[in-house]
Order: sequence, then C-alpha cells, then structure tokens
Amino acid sequence: MISVLFAVLTALSNGAASVFQRRAAATVPSSKAMHASLIGQLLRKKVWLAGIGLVILAAVCQAVALANGPIAVVQPIFVIELPATLLLAGHIMRVRLPRRVWYGVAAVTLGLALGMATADPGGGRETVYGWAWIPALVVTAIFEAAVISGALSTRGNIRGALLGLAAACGYSLTAALMKDAMARLSDSDGVVALLTSWQLYGTAVAGVGSLFLLQNALQAGTLVAVQPMLTLGDALISILYGVTLFGESLRTGWWLLPEAGALALVAVGCVELARSPLASGKTAPPSRVK
Repeated sequence: MISVLFAVLTALSNGAASVFQRRAAATVPSSKAMHASLIGQLLRKKVWLAGIGLVILAAVCQAVALANGPIAVVQPIFVIELPATLLLAGHIMRVRLPRRVWYGVAAVTLGLALGMATADPGGGRETVYGWAWIPALVVTAIFEAAVISGALSTRGNIRGALLGLAAACGYSLTAALMKDAMARLSDSDGVVALLTSWQLYGTAVAGVGSLFLLQNALQAGTLVAVQPMLTLGDALISILYGVTLFGESLRTGWWLLPEAGALALVAVGCVELARSPLASGKTAPPSRVK
C-alpha cells in the first residue's frame, strides 16, 4: 500500500530529524526561548541543518502518503519514528542497544499494531466540504493559545511537554491542510488548482509555526518529556481531524478498551526510548578504522 510505505519513510525521516534538532537546540541558551533569534542561532549549526533537510524529505513523503490514504491511517504510523531511528542509529554507529531499548521498540510496535487492528481506521473523503474549515481552525487556535500560555507560565520539562503538544497539534493541522491541498491535483485544472488553493499556503504557515514550537520544546525540556507528547499528540489529533473534517471512521464502543491499552503501550515505549543515550545524543560514534 503506497500510503503505508511513504508513511514509514516519513516516520524514519522525522525521527532522525527530532534527534538532530534536539542535539542542536540543547546547546542554545534558555534566554533565546520563544524568540526569532533562536532560529538564527540554530542556522549556524550543521546538525540542525541536517535535521531540516530530513524534515523537507519527510514533508514530501508525507504528501504522497496523504494523497493516497486516510489521515487516520497515515498519521498514527508516525509513532514508529523514534524506535526506527534508534535502531538505524545503533546499526550505523555500531552501538549495542541495551535490553530496555528493545523493550521500548517492542512496546511501540505492539501498541501500533494493536491500535490499528482494533480501531480499524479508514473510509472518508478526499476533500473538506463547505465551510467546515472555519470551526476547525477556530477550535485549533483556541487550543494552541491555551497550551502555549500554559507552557509560558512554566519551565523545564513541563514547558517542553506542553510545547511538544502544541507542536503536535500544529503538525496535525499541517497534515490535514496538506491532504486537502493534494486532493486538488485530481481536479481538471490539476497543478493550477493546487497552486491557487489557500490550503497549500496554510500548510506552509502551519508547518513553519509547528517547527518553531518544536525547537522551543526541545530547547526547554528533555526528549523524554517532549517526544511522547509530540508522538501521541500528533497521532490522536490527526485522527480527530480525519474523523471531523474528512468523515473517516474508527471503531468505538468496547473497542475503546484495547485502543486505550494500545495508547498506553506506545506511551511507555516512547518514554523508554527517549531515555536512551542514542536519543539524547550522548553516545559517541565509534572510532574510525585507520
């Protein structure tokens, strides 16, 4: 399935980008928090630029995935981004992963499989009908304002977690706008219809705003605090957009019990993985062979 393949590629790129960006953002003084100068500082760091390159690659893969599948299917797959990245990093750096990391990988993988099997997401339409975007954007703005205000009144990991949630909401909105924009390619005007749609430019604005929030989240707190909120928040809010805007469907009723268990597994796995030295960037690469 094309949407699943490109969703996996997106997850790989995003996971690596988060680790690179965390390493760069952690070196910036806290006085730069929530200032445009934070980006200026990060632009001087090669590791951050590498992360941005991966973000761009992820955006292309995500667009292809969303153009070929429902949001409720594509976005939850992104929970594998951290375990996949750590496994890849461990292989490249020739670092033996501790048992707890493998437990985290297993928890996230099983949680995703259980969640997708029990929720059985699917259906829906390609575009958003009528004026449905207006209430969705209003509710999103209120939610973002509340979460960011709460973050600014705190410090440390709590601020990082709240800003991670705000970034997750922004990325979910970006995905919904991107899916609606990509649907314009099927119109008779094709590329012209895409380039003249407000959703395309809304995608760019939401994406940049989300990136700014994520940098501040990573600068304020540890990856342990930020990553679970970012990962779970993106998946859950994206599903909400898929159901309310695109008419996608999920199982409810007693199915909510195993779905809640799946979320718990993913959350525990993400916390465990984010604690690993590879995720925090504390593991040194192996020496070069002379």
